[in-house]
Amino acid sequence: MKDIPLLLVTATAWIYWGRVGAMIVRARRRRGDLAGLVPQQALERWLWVVWVPVVVAWMALPHLALTRAAGPFAIPDWARGEPLYAALRWAAAAGAIYSLAMTLKCWARMGRNWRMDVRTDDHADLITDGPFARVRHPIYALGMLMMTCTAVVVATLPIAIAAVLLIVLTNIKARNEERFLLSAHGPRYASYMQTTRRFFPHRPHP
Repeated sequence: MKDIPLLLVTATAWIYWGRVGAMIVRARRRRGDLAGLVPQQALERWLWVVWVPVVVAWMALPHLALTRAAGPFAIPDWARGEPLYAALRWAAAAGAIYSLAMTLKCWARMGRNWRMDVRTDDHADLITDGPFARVRHPIYALGMLMMTCTAVVVATLPIAIAAVLLIVLTNIKARNEERFLLSAHGPRYASYMQTTRRFFPHRPHP
């Protein structure tokens, strides 16, 4: 029997990073740059040293799990056999699909302003509406959620390590971007920071 949750999270990872690749190509054609594929800032270049292997692992490990019946990359028997965890895998697959759909919405809102790094010579607009109205970094939050859902479905040690690394790297990158945006946009971004949280929306007031 096909492992549908595993097929779904494998597809979301490939669609996600395939879309990123397509946006880089489009930026190259429109602006003549690579949208931050090669970071300008020293800190981000160091982050990329770890980030790139993590992304490769995110795409490769679910695919390996589809083709392995045993070994460190195969889905453990308990993950499929335990009824409660089997149900959790289906919920995680749904969470990955939701994360991908919302990320596509965020990318659409960013439009030409999307890029992967911070650049001192870039004068991108400060976007504070749509998905960004309640969360400062919705794309990063959704990316961490998607990776966590993938780790739940795959349920192997290698994907768990990749997920932890991704979460750590994302937090460092988000804080670095906030410092840059605060210097670039001043009081406007400071005000935005006071009304939004980094990854989680505020609870609505009763």
